[in-house]
Amino acid sequence: MSDGPTDLPAPREAPDAGPYWQAAREDRLVMQNCYGCGTYRFFPSLLCPECGSEEQVWGPCSGRGTIYSLTTVHRAPSPAFRKIVPYTVALIELEEGPRMMTNIVGEGRNEAAIGDAVEVCFEARGTDAKVPQFKLAGA
Repeated sequence: MSDGPTDLPAPREAPDAGPYWQAAREDRLVMQNCYGCGTYRFFPSLLCPECGSEEQVWGPCSGRGTIYSLTTVHRAPSPAFRKIVPYTVALIELEEGPRMMTNIVGEGRNEAAIGDAVEVCFEARGTDAKVPQFKLAGA
């Protein structure tokens, strides 16, 4: 788990993403994988964006990727985030292919750069939720 604050807002869990959020509570990253074409996808959806298949399975992901894009936030979007500015928001290209928007947490978070290797960690939110975040690999 990350060493970040636990009093940030909890996520709103969409019904079709139940397995994703349950796995996060268990410190695991999972995604849908299409039976029809084998494509991993993120965000969860009813149909595969590649082949249109409704057949999918939730499967584990490596939790590793690289920073595809990033920005540093200097103005909090709400009072809950004021104590953590500046923080880095990044688009992570996962080893499995999909891209995932997240925060970079931990040591070196504000020095992160495009192309840096990252690995998943989980940050507690609210009373029983966890949110996947990423830290620089090896940090």
